[in-house]
Amino acid sequence: MIVSDLEHIERQAFVTPGLEKALEFLRRPGAGALPDGKYEIDGERTFAIVQRYETITPAAPNFEAHRKYLDVQFMASGAEVIGWAPLGGMAVTEVYDGGKDVCFGAVPAGGWTPVRLEAGQLAVLYPEDAHSPRLAAGAPAPVTKIVVKVSVQL
Repeated sequence: MIVSDLEHIERQAFVTPGLEKALEFLRRPGAGALPDGKYEIDGERTFAIVQRYETITPAAPNFEAHRKYLDVQFMASGAEVIGWAPLGGMAVTEVYDGGKDVCFGAVPAGGWTPVRLEAGQLAVLYPEDAHSPRLAAGAPAPVTKIVVKVSVQL
């Protein structure tokens, strides 16, 4: 996992062609004002999902992991916490679904790290990263987030 401001990410991450396309999309004027939905960037190799929701405070966060895509989770407005844990620390509760590229699981209390993202910040989550997005950064609040899915296959 890499956490950064959008303006500094190239200095902190190895930027593949797919990740470069994701960053170009996020830097588009008005990207955060796009309606909720899926936006093609480079076919199924790179695409964005714009979403608005209210963050939550669950008793036990639900973690997820992916195999085919890395997630670039960008906060366009608001703030949230993403729970992070190494994939090996997640006990799988729903087996991997290749069509949806996701499996779900649980990480024991104390076994994960809370990562706070503010507007303009992003997290790059790799297949080795179990993560629990949508967590409240304090009290539940509305956010706008853009998740760009970047294929890990070249």
